Parts: sequence; structure tokens; C-alpha cells
Amino acid sequence: MKMLMTICFALALLTFGVASAQDNMHNDNMKGDASMKAVHVTGKVSDDGKTFVGDTDSKSWTINNPEAVKGHEGHHVTLTAQCNADKNEVHVMSLKMAK
Repeated sequence: MKMLMTICFALALLTFGVASAQDNMHNDNMKGDASMKAVHVTGKVSDDGKTFVGDTDSKSWTINNPEAVKGHEGHHVTLTAQCNADKNEVHVMSLKMAK
């Protein structure tokens, strides 16, 4: 009986060790998205709603969620967005018509 309990305990420890070694829920790529701060940018949404051109530097940005600007194609707007300068992309969080 003692031997059976020892074997069960050893198997439980072994199973726990293998399961924790295979844990892949640590997504480091999510840290970069969370660290991007929202900025307010004024400019024009393209006619197809896939790009945005800023007023200050005339830089063109790809909108990675074009459904957020649907209905505002070709309009002059102020975006609240997260900008990814490495990929020249913006993720639109909200938008308002510019004054």
C-alpha cells in the first residue's frame, strides 16, 4: 500500500512538471500593443477608408481596422488611435469630425 502511494505521488509530481514546462500562455508580443499610448491625430481618411494622411507632416498611415472609420471616407477627422511607427499603421479607437 505504501509503495502504491509513493508511485502515485511520483507520477503526480512528474505530470505537474511536464505540464508546467509546456505552458505557452506567455505572449510577449502582446506587451508591445499594450505599451502603445493613444494619440490624437488630425487628418484626412482616404476615399477607400484604408489609409489616413496626417495634417502636420502629410505622412500616410495604413488603418488596420477600416471598419472603425466606415462612413467617414474622404472626411477631415480627428482620430484617437494607437500608432505603430514601425509598420506605419494606426489602430483607430475613436474618431470625431474635425473643426
